[in-house]
Amino acid sequence: QVQLVESGGGLVQPGGSLRLSCAASGITFSLYHMGWYRQAPGKQRELVARITSGGSRNYADSVKGRFTISRDAAKNTVYLQMNSLKPEDTAVYYCLASRTRDYWGQGTQVTVSS
Repeated sequence: QVQLVESGGGLVQPGGSLRLSCAASGITFSLYHMGWYRQAPGKQRELVARITSGGSRNYADSVKGRFTISRDAAKNTVYLQMNSLKPEDTAVYYCLASRTRDYWGQGTQVTVSS
């Protein structure tokens, strides 16, 4: 059974940092492209960052220079380091594993507010 378990969300002040983690099980992690998406209230789910099985990265323009995606094959985990957070980063953040089909995590709430 495939499981993606996100953690690390929470409440942070503008300008602060958080690191999200997504632990994967039930898949051959090294073969999967991994991504972080987010969905704010009343908005569509959008790509935040993606890292391929080969390690190539791409980011949404809105987070370039502030967020960093990485993966640890030994831990079957993908991370999203988020710095210089803004109120508009507030959303539920979801982890995605994709190859021949997609698997989603349950999401973790990130709230940026003073």
